[in-house]
Amino acid sequence: MSQILRRLRRAYGRQRWECWGKGVDVLVETILSQNTSDANSEAGYRQLRRRFRSWNQVADAPVDEVERHIRVSGLSKQKAPRIQAILRQIKAERGRMDLQFLKDADEQTAYEYLRKFKGVGPKTANCVMLFALGHAVFPVDTHIHRIARRLKLIGPRATAEQAHDLLKPMIPAKDRYEMHVLLVEHGRKTCKAISPRCEACPLLDLCPYGQSRAPNRVGAPADRRGRSSRSSPTAR
Repeated sequence: MSQILRRLRRAYGRQRWECWGKGVDVLVETILSQNTSDANSEAGYRQLRRRFRSWNQVADAPVDEVERHIRVSGLSKQKAPRIQAILRQIKAERGRMDLQFLKDADEQTAYEYLRKFKGVGPKTANCVMLFALGHAVFPVDTHIHRIARRLKLIGPRATAEQAHDLLKPMIPAKDRYEMHVLLVEHGRKTCKAISPRCEACPLLDLCPYGQSRAPNRVGAPADRRGRSSRSSPTAR
């Protein structure tokens, strides 16, 4: 894994850990990112924040109004009531719309608390923990799942949920944020689901899938310097 990280750094640039927002912000943003594109989920999140000044207002609004403002994100009829239910549950349990207390909780406690909300799976919980709460976890989105299978880091039948437990121990805690961000960038720009750019891949000589597609290109890894851009926390 250290070799993969070094090559991704050369290709896309180093990534320093940064907080992407408070826990509730990242939770809602990640739910909106489920089963849609970056552009659509970000547009829905912006519209929601422009319309409502607080998460309390989102929780108390008519569901059809919330749905209308996140429609661009897709599956809005599912996501709107789900987001409202989670916000109301947080408020009822904590007395305020806040998840920052989970920063001081141990990793398992924070994970179990987030997973109890309907609609919050392993990826969403891990995104909140990594990007908002500073826990050294490793979210697996569709890009990372695809890349891990192509590199044979996990088996071909391993689900994304199983991949969280399989990949996390392979990566030192200090590298998990950077590895996640760089693998997502690699999946967006090079190791695409359709028409992957295997001939330009910095990991080609490590990748059985890529070698089967570009057998005459295997050699020294490409060094395509660039910078990853901070997008929404996950993964489409």
